[in-house]
Amino acid sequence: MGNGDTRVRGIAARAGGWSARHRWAAVGIWVLFVVLAMGLGSAAGRVDVKESDQLKGETHTAAKIIEDADIKEPASETVLIQAKDANTKATDAEFKNAVVAVVKAVESTGKVTGVTSPYDTKTISKDGRSALVQFDMRGDSETAGDRVEPVLNAVKGVQKDHSGLRIEEIGGASMMKQYDDAFGDDFQKAELSAVPVALGILLIAFGALVAALLPVALAITAIMATMGLMGVVSHVMPMSDTANSVMLLVGLAVGVDYCLFYLRREREEREAGRDAGTALRIAAATSGRAIIVSGVTVCVAMAGMLFTGLAEFEAMGLASLMVVAVAMVGSVTVLPALLSLLGERVEKGRIPFLSRRRRRKGNGESRFWTAVLRGVLAKPVVSVVVASGALLAIAAPAVGMKTQNLTLDQEFGNSLPIVGTYNRVNDAFPGGSEPAEVIVKANDINAADVKSALADFREQAISSGASRGPVDIKVHDAQNVAFVYVPLVGGSDQDKAEKSLGLLRDKVRPDTLGKVDGVQAPITGQVAGSHDFNDQLVGSVVPVFAFVVVFAFLLMLLSFRSLTVAITSIALNLLSVGAAYGILVAVFQHGWGASLVGAEGVGAIVTWLPLFLFVILFGLSMDYHVFVVSRIREARLRGRSTKEAIRHGVVTTAGVVTSAAVIMVAVFAIFGTLSMQSMKQMGVGLAAAVLIDATIIRGVLLPAVMALLGERNWYLPKWLNRLPDLTHDEAPEAVLPPAAREGERAGV
Repeated sequence: MGNGDTRVRGIAARAGGWSARHRWAAVGIWVLFVVLAMGLGSAAGRVDVKESDQLKGETHTAAKIIEDADIKEPASETVLIQAKDANTKATDAEFKNAVVAVVKAVESTGKVTGVTSPYDTKTISKDGRSALVQFDMRGDSETAGDRVEPVLNAVKGVQKDHSGLRIEEIGGASMMKQYDDAFGDDFQKAELSAVPVALGILLIAFGALVAALLPVALAITAIMATMGLMGVVSHVMPMSDTANSVMLLVGLAVGVDYCLFYLRREREEREAGRDAGTALRIAAATSGRAIIVSGVTVCVAMAGMLFTGLAEFEAMGLASLMVVAVAMVGSVTVLPALLSLLGERVEKGRIPFLSRRRRRKGNGESRFWTAVLRGVLAKPVVSVVVASGALLAIAAPAVGMKTQNLTLDQEFGNSLPIVGTYNRVNDAFPGGSEPAEVIVKANDINAADVKSALADFREQAISSGASRGPVDIKVHDAQNVAFVYVPLVGGSDQDKAEKSLGLLRDKVRPDTLGKVDGVQAPITGQVAGSHDFNDQLVGSVVPVFAFVVVFAFLLMLLSFRSLTVAITSIALNLLSVGAAYGILVAVFQHGWGASLVGAEGVGAIVTWLPLFLFVILFGLSMDYHVFVVSRIREARLRGRSTKEAIRHGVVTTAGVVTSAAVIMVAVFAIFGTLSMQSMKQMGVGLAAAVLIDATIIRGVLLPAVMALLGERNWYLPKWLNRLPDLTHDEAPEAVLPPAAREGERAGV
């Protein structure tokens, strides 16, 4: 067989071969695809998830009633007037003067409507030291934060004139403004800094500017194309800003990973003496095939989010699935074309020190991992016991995981001044800052039996112990809808507030509004939304986990035709996810070592994170797993012993897996520096999991387990022989140098 004659089969090899032969056509088609996708997306516009579609159950019903009635809820604001000492009361002249001054000041801005005095609405605290002036912002509630500054300034002016009192404003608009002022650019900065961080690490990995730019360019074009596709697809399944951010993260992760895998293999083959064409064909048949298996597996993992029934998760799942598919296609088509076009120029822009260091490494085998593997393979039983024992110990805290939607003080701690106001309002008026909202829909909202039921509901909400009042009712006569606002006992304590919510839903409502025919009365609000979201998410965990695990198992079975590889793949990935959960609970729920990552223990993990982490991590873990096991299997097919194949496969992939992992850890860690607790949890959870997966799992446990299993790694029951053959795309002899004899050690 000549150096240029390589017999290959499979879609990855054929795609790579065609692209290398028709390189300008391949590049042109890719550029055209990206431009068309962006153009179509821009023309179609993006349809975002509506509030009424965010959740199912009562929260969804309430939002649907409001949407159908075309009621535009204004952004409500509250001014807290509170005595700084125990002797001053709301009945004192100074206090009353301050209330009058606040009412006049906010009305004079012309930005508000419906200003109410606490003396009329009875919004005076039980101890008489606090009172609430309430009003609504004029205009669209979505943009109220842009118009609230004059109102905030007016309230600050009153505060200056009444130093003996605390006068502070809180509400949707003021929170929106303070958040935007403090953290509005956080996400954008994090997303923008991810690209230069990735590029810097790739420069270290490759030692050449052009080689480092290729993975970033592929990832960016895949992300751009997916953004366009999201606009088109959103007319069938609505998208969101959150889905866009997740898509960017996932796209950068897999886009860089896939290109890195391909490029490193092509370089390795050229360094082993192959000509450019042969090296490219071998990379297409080996790394290209691993990319397709990995990409399909990651797509399956992302598709798991479609089973949650939650619109936000469905949007994230579909957006992530699309960017993985686009990056996968780009990696096996346009990338070989670019490598063929560039040839030796891929080494342009060499960084002297880094390129010399890389050349000294020779055959691409990592000296560090060679040393580690020597110990692991010498004592595999000890390695399995120690590594799995350590990971199980790390995962142990996950058993006591508690999830909830984080309250304002949990989310921001002391980083926002308004959090202090939030806590003071909740202390003085439990549940007042986030009341339950009962959306009452009737054929005639002013009918005698409906009015009587509303009055009974108001009275029983307090007498049952669910609320201490005041319970406010706002009637929209034209739409036959009434809004009932019920401050819940428990306030910002989610567990206690949920018990109060349960009283309203299970006792007070059935005994009052539930007895009137034709009346709907779903209960929504922050506490209800968190409760319903948690319930729905918990209900979707089993089907999502089952779907992802079963399909990933089947893909591994078909791709490697080994029952053992499929089982160990799933077991190791689950162990990796479990360890990530344990770290999350230890750091963010219990606060162990939280200060090391600039966080604090808040007693809970944000509701959406465990399922999100499972899907993302399972997908990214499979990325590395497929790449490493493919290399091990390839070495075994060449005639190496299983132990030697394991050593060769791990040490030759260690560099690229480490580089990919370092990029992901660095990018995810950026999100761990954001001020929002939920973003810290996501960033730290993802970074820790990827680090564990790329080191302990792939570098110690995987080789140790495979060494113990020996030839049983490739076990496939006879009755499974009829399964489709999706194994390696290349014939084992395809990669051997021209003079190599069968079984001779290949220079890879």
